Amino acid sequence: MENTTNNFTNSHPRSNDSLKNMTFTAMFMALTIVLSSFGIPVPGGHLYLCDIVICTAAILLSPGYAFVAASVGSFLGDMLFYPAPMFVSLVTHGIQAIVISLFVHHIFKHKQKLGAVIGVSIGAVIMVVGYTLGKIYVYSTFEYAMLKLPFEIAQAVLGAVGGIIIVYGLGLKSIYTRWINK
Repeated sequence: MENTTNNFTNSHPRSNDSLKNMTFTAMFMALTIVLSSFGIPVPGGHLYLCDIVICTAAILLSPGYAFVAASVGSFLGDMLFYPAPMFVSLVTHGIQAIVISLFVHHIFKHKQKLGAVIGVSIGAVIMVVGYTLGKIYVYSTFEYAMLKLPFEIAQAVLGAVGGIIIVYGLGLKSIYTRWINK
């Protein structure tokens, strides 16, 4: 007779990988919430640094975990500090994270740096378009969305470049891989 008390662990020798991934997801979600809480004041608006964390998480995590970290983290950050666009953040950053992660972990699985560059580039476009359309809907004015467009573009570029630099330039990819494989 088969031992059914420990089937999950027996069939999945690395079952603590899920716990490690959930832990990293929660950490990235918390960082997204924190960096959603304040922006760098620039003439005419603010730049938020949460996109750096979103891109970093999406490069490192699988699509499902990346989606949770980015969408739920940005949703909760907006809900706590600036609730008007919280559903726009949920959808836009969720799609952005899935696309980036798919490029890194599936489409360019064997050339992850190239996948990351292409992924964050497409992700930046998704973020800018998503927030622009979202602001048109939330604030009911095309003009307001167009006024904020340069800030959305700057934030998307900062997030994409920052994520690539942190993951590959500062070596977070190797640190993350070492911790996951422990």
